[in-house]
Amino acid sequence: MKQKGSLTSWDDNKGFGFITPDEDGERVFAHISAFQGRGRPSASRKVVYEQSKDAQGRLQAAQFQYSGVSRLGAALVPGVWIALLIATAVLASLSLLFKLGYVPLFLPATYGVMSLITFLMYAVDKRAAERGSWRVPEGRLHFFELLCGWPGALVGQQFFRHKTRKLSFQATFWFYVLLNLTVLGWLLAWPDADFARQQLGINAVMLIRI
Repeated sequence: MKQKGSLTSWDDNKGFGFITPDEDGERVFAHISAFQGRGRPSASRKVVYEQSKDAQGRLQAAQFQYSGVSRLGAALVPGVWIALLIATAVLASLSLLFKLGYVPLFLPATYGVMSLITFLMYAVDKRAAERGSWRVPEGRLHFFELLCGWPGALVGQQFFRHKTRKLSFQATFWFYVLLNLTVLGWLLAWPDADFARQQLGINAVMLIRI
Protein backbone atom coordinates (compact mmCIF):
# COMPACT_ATOMS: atom_id res chain seq x y z
CA MET A 1 0.00 0.00 0.00
CA LYS A 2 1.44 3.36 -1.05
CA GLN A 3 1.84 6.05 1.57
CA LYS A 4 2.70 9.74 1.37
CA GLY A 5 5.51 11.53 3.13
CA SER A 6 8.53 13.80 2.77
CA LEU A 7 12.15 12.88 2.16
CA THR A 8 13.30 14.97 5.11
CA SER A 9 16.96 13.92 5.01
CA TRP A 10 19.27 12.52 2.35
CA ASP A 11 23.00 11.74 2.37
CA ASP A 12 23.91 11.39 -1.29
CA ASN A 13 27.47 10.23 -0.52
CA LYS A 14 26.13 7.26 1.44
CA GLY A 15 23.05 6.79 -0.77
CA PHE A 16 20.36 6.78 1.87
CA GLY A 17 18.05 9.01 3.87
CA PHE A 18 14.80 9.01 5.81
CA ILE A 19 11.14 9.58 4.91
CA THR A 20 8.83 11.22 7.42
CA PRO A 21 5.20 10.11 6.92
CA ASP A 22 2.55 12.79 6.38
CA GLU A 23 0.50 11.05 9.05
CA ASP A 24 1.87 10.25 12.48
CA GLY A 25 4.48 7.52 12.53
CA GLU A 26 8.19 6.86 12.80
CA ARG A 27 10.68 7.73 10.11
CA VAL A 28 11.27 5.22 7.34
CA PHE A 29 14.74 4.34 6.05
CA ALA A 30 15.13 4.93 2.28
CA HIS A 31 18.01 3.53 0.21
CA ILE A 32 19.01 4.68 -3.27
CA SER A 33 18.28 1.20 -4.64
CA ALA A 34 14.57 1.71 -3.84
CA PHE A 35 14.31 5.05 -5.69
CA GLN A 36 12.06 4.83 -8.76
CA GLY A 37 12.68 8.27 -10.28
CA ARG A 38 15.25 9.91 -12.51
CA GLY A 39 18.74 10.75 -11.31
CA ARG A 40 19.33 10.78 -7.57
CA PRO A 41 17.00 11.89 -4.76
CA SER A 42 17.35 15.13 -2.84
CA ALA A 43 15.97 16.19 0.52
CA SER A 44 12.83 18.23 1.18
CA ARG A 45 10.79 16.54 -1.56
CA LYS A 46 7.31 15.07 -1.31
CA VAL A 47 7.32 11.33 -2.02
CA VAL A 48 5.05 8.32 -2.22
CA TYR A 49 6.44 5.02 -0.96
CA GLU A 50 5.69 1.43 -0.08
CA GLN A 51 6.71 0.39 3.39
CA SER A 52 8.36 -2.87 4.46
CA LYS A 53 10.72 -4.14 7.16
CA ASP A 54 14.29 -5.36 7.00
CA ALA A 55 15.65 -8.54 8.60
CA GLN A 56 15.89 -6.75 11.96
CA GLY A 57 12.28 -5.56 11.79
CA ARG A 58 13.16 -1.93 11.07
CA LEU A 59 10.94 0.13 8.77
CA GLN A 60 12.26 0.78 5.29
CA ALA A 61 10.92 1.93 1.94
CA ALA A 62 10.54 -0.96 -0.48
CA GLN A 63 10.31 1.66 -3.21
CA PHE A 64 9.75 5.41 -3.34
CA GLN A 65 9.43 8.20 -5.86
CA TYR A 66 8.61 11.89 -6.02
CA SER A 67 4.95 12.92 -5.99
CA GLY A 68 2.96 15.94 -7.13
CA VAL A 69 4.92 19.00 -8.19
CA SER A 70 8.21 17.37 -7.21
CA ARG A 71 7.58 14.51 -9.64
CA LEU A 72 6.64 16.88 -12.45
CA GLY A 73 9.76 18.96 -11.93
CA ALA A 74 11.97 15.85 -11.91
CA ALA A 75 10.32 14.59 -15.10
CA LEU A 76 11.13 17.76 -17.05
CA VAL A 77 14.76 16.85 -17.64
CA PRO A 78 16.67 17.79 -20.83
CA GLY A 79 15.43 14.68 -22.67
CA VAL A 80 11.83 15.80 -22.24
CA TRP A 81 12.57 19.30 -23.53
CA ILE A 82 14.40 17.91 -26.57
CA ALA A 83 11.49 15.57 -27.33
CA LEU A 84 9.01 18.45 -26.95
CA LEU A 85 11.15 20.61 -29.25
CA ILE A 86 11.22 17.91 -31.95
CA ALA A 87 7.48 17.24 -31.69
CA THR A 88 6.68 20.95 -31.78
CA ALA A 89 8.95 21.48 -34.79
CA VAL A 90 7.24 18.68 -36.72
CA LEU A 91 3.72 19.93 -35.99
CA ALA A 92 4.69 23.56 -36.61
CA SER A 93 6.27 22.66 -39.97
CA LEU A 94 3.17 20.78 -41.09
CA SER A 95 0.94 23.64 -39.91
CA LEU A 96 3.07 26.08 -41.93
CA LEU A 97 2.74 23.90 -45.03
CA PHE A 98 -1.02 23.95 -44.52
CA LYS A 99 -1.06 27.75 -44.25
CA LEU A 100 1.02 28.01 -47.43
CA GLY A 101 -1.47 25.77 -49.23
CA TYR A 102 0.81 22.78 -49.79
CA VAL A 103 -1.08 20.26 -47.63
CA PRO A 104 -4.71 19.90 -46.49
CA LEU A 105 -5.68 20.36 -42.84
CA PHE A 106 -6.06 16.63 -42.27
CA LEU A 107 -2.28 16.06 -42.45
CA PRO A 108 -1.16 18.24 -39.48
CA ALA A 109 -4.39 17.27 -37.69
CA THR A 110 -3.57 13.58 -38.13
CA TYR A 111 -0.10 14.03 -36.66
CA GLY A 112 -1.53 16.00 -33.75
CA VAL A 113 -4.37 13.59 -32.92
CA MET A 114 -2.29 10.44 -33.36
CA SER A 115 0.51 11.93 -31.27
CA LEU A 116 -1.92 12.64 -28.43
CA ILE A 117 -3.36 9.12 -28.61
CA THR A 118 0.10 7.54 -28.65
CA PHE A 119 1.25 9.70 -25.73
CA LEU A 120 -1.76 8.50 -23.70
CA MET A 121 -0.99 4.89 -24.66
CA TYR A 122 2.50 5.29 -23.20
CA ALA A 123 0.96 6.72 -20.03
CA VAL A 124 -1.37 3.72 -19.73
CA ASP A 125 1.44 1.24 -20.41
CA LYS A 126 3.77 2.89 -17.88
CA ARG A 127 1.08 2.77 -15.19
CA ALA A 128 0.33 -0.86 -16.04
CA ALA A 129 4.03 -1.73 -15.79
CA GLU A 130 4.21 -0.17 -12.32
CA ARG A 131 1.11 -2.07 -11.19
CA GLY A 132 1.98 -5.36 -12.88
CA SER A 133 -1.31 -5.36 -14.79
CA TRP A 134 -2.25 -5.75 -18.47
CA ARG A 135 0.24 -4.00 -20.78
CA VAL A 136 -0.20 -2.31 -24.14
CA PRO A 137 1.44 -4.63 -26.71
CA GLU A 138 4.65 -3.21 -28.18
CA GLY A 139 3.39 -3.94 -31.68
CA ARG A 140 0.39 -1.71 -31.06
CA LEU A 141 2.62 1.12 -29.84
CA HIS A 142 4.77 0.82 -32.96
CA PHE A 143 1.67 0.69 -35.19
CA PHE A 144 0.43 4.02 -33.83
CA GLU A 145 3.95 5.48 -34.09
CA LEU A 146 4.02 4.58 -37.77
CA LEU A 147 0.57 6.10 -38.28
CA CYS A 148 1.94 9.61 -37.56
CA GLY A 149 1.95 9.23 -33.76
CA TRP A 150 5.71 9.06 -33.31
CA PRO A 151 6.14 12.68 -32.07
CA GLY A 152 3.78 11.90 -29.17
CA ALA A 153 5.58 8.61 -28.58
CA LEU A 154 8.93 10.40 -28.37
CA VAL A 155 7.56 12.80 -25.73
CA GLY A 156 5.88 9.93 -23.88
CA GLN A 157 9.09 7.89 -23.71
CA GLN A 158 11.01 10.75 -22.16
CA PHE A 159 8.25 12.13 -19.93
CA PHE A 160 7.31 8.77 -18.41
CA ARG A 161 10.86 7.36 -18.61
CA HIS A 162 9.40 4.39 -20.44
CA LYS A 163 10.94 2.10 -23.09
CA THR A 164 14.05 4.28 -23.29
CA ARG A 165 16.57 1.61 -22.24
CA LYS A 166 15.27 -1.31 -24.27
CA LEU A 167 17.55 -1.24 -27.32
CA SER A 168 15.41 -3.52 -29.49
CA PHE A 169 12.36 -1.33 -28.87
CA GLN A 170 14.29 1.86 -29.61
CA ALA A 171 15.72 0.39 -32.82
CA THR A 172 12.22 -0.50 -34.03
CA PHE A 173 10.86 2.88 -32.93
CA TRP A 174 13.44 4.86 -34.90
CA PHE A 175 12.97 2.59 -37.92
CA TYR A 176 9.26 3.50 -37.96
CA VAL A 177 10.10 7.19 -37.49
CA LEU A 178 12.40 7.02 -40.52
CA LEU A 179 9.78 5.09 -42.51
CA ASN A 180 7.08 7.61 -41.66
CA LEU A 181 9.28 10.57 -42.61
CA THR A 182 10.33 8.82 -45.83
CA VAL A 183 6.70 8.37 -46.88
CA LEU A 184 5.94 11.99 -45.93
CA GLY A 185 8.93 13.24 -47.94
CA TRP A 186 7.87 11.09 -50.90
CA LEU A 187 4.37 12.59 -50.81
CA LEU A 188 5.62 16.15 -50.53
CA ALA A 189 8.45 16.14 -53.04
CA TRP A 190 8.90 13.10 -55.25
CA PRO A 191 7.83 13.70 -58.90
CA ASP A 192 6.40 10.18 -59.31
CA ALA A 193 4.03 10.74 -56.38
CA ASP A 194 1.77 13.09 -58.38
CA PHE A 195 -1.11 10.61 -58.44
CA ALA A 196 -1.00 10.12 -54.67
CA ARG A 197 -0.79 13.88 -54.13
CA GLN A 198 -3.85 14.45 -56.30
CA GLN A 199 -5.82 11.89 -54.33
CA LEU A 200 -4.83 13.46 -51.00
CA GLY A 201 -5.04 17.10 -52.05
CA ILE A 202 -1.32 17.74 -51.57
CA ASN A 203 0.74 20.13 -53.69
CA ALA A 204 4.39 19.34 -54.35
CA VAL A 205 6.71 21.41 -52.18
CA MET A 206 9.57 20.98 -54.62
CA LEU A 207 10.44 18.70 -57.48
CA ILE A 208 13.48 16.45 -57.31
CA ARG A 209 15.42 16.46 -60.55
CA ILE A 210 17.64 13.52 -61.36
